[in-house]
Amino acid sequence: MGKFTIFPAIDLKGGRCVRLRQGRADDATVYSDDPASTALHWKKLGAEWLHVVDLDGAFQGQSAHRAIIQQIAAVGVPIEVGGGLRNKEDIEATLACGARRTIIGTLAWQDPHRLEYLIEIFAGRLVLGIDARDGRVQIKGWTETTEVQAVDLARRADAFNIRTIIYTDTATDGMLQGPNLTAIKKLCRAVACDVIASGGVSSVEDIRNLRALECPNLVGAIVGKAIYENRVTLPALLEAAR
Repeated sequence: MGKFTIFPAIDLKGGRCVRLRQGRADDATVYSDDPASTALHWKKLGAEWLHVVDLDGAFQGQSAHRAIIQQIAAVGVPIEVGGGLRNKEDIEATLACGARRTIIGTLAWQDPHRLEYLIEIFAGRLVLGIDARDGRVQIKGWTETTEVQAVDLARRADAFNIRTIIYTDTATDGMLQGPNLTAIKKLCRAVACDVIASGGVSSVEDIRNLRALECPNLVGAIVGKAIYENRVTLPALLEAAR
């Protein structure tokens, strides 16, 4: 098995670090008023990457936290950033803030030709975030469920030579009940690109279960609520990932 990366999540809402339950804006728990210090905390515990989501950006359709993203990037851990990135200028501005990679979601569903164009321009600095419930793609901060199957969107992006897909099962996100292993395996088997799992990861056992899927292109997992609520420590997850 290749390297498996654990991505602590930093979700930004109103300038603070929060977690939403199943992506609902009205069900947020605030964990910190200083997202940059949260990033530094995860760095000290061994984080090699951070997954940053501008939740206000996702709901509003435009970035709302560029100054804070810049502060997080200055901590010195590579970050990937998503939420409200709808065009080339948004992506360029986010990269200019210090993001190593940017994540697009809604845009990929709305305009496949635009997706192909952006992949050509940004190559490995562009990640496709596919959020799905019951296998169907959700967009606009999970507020709309489409008729498009997650696997079909993944195959399309894979054909355009996307390097990485983040797959979030929104029904499990923030529920601490483990990831949707069946859906993750199905998606990994459908594409050649790298896949990062998100949603429900809450224990060392979850990481072992993801590794046990034996999908060579499953290269990491995003973890949020579980490490914020001390259900499991980041060092324990990093050890399981090794």
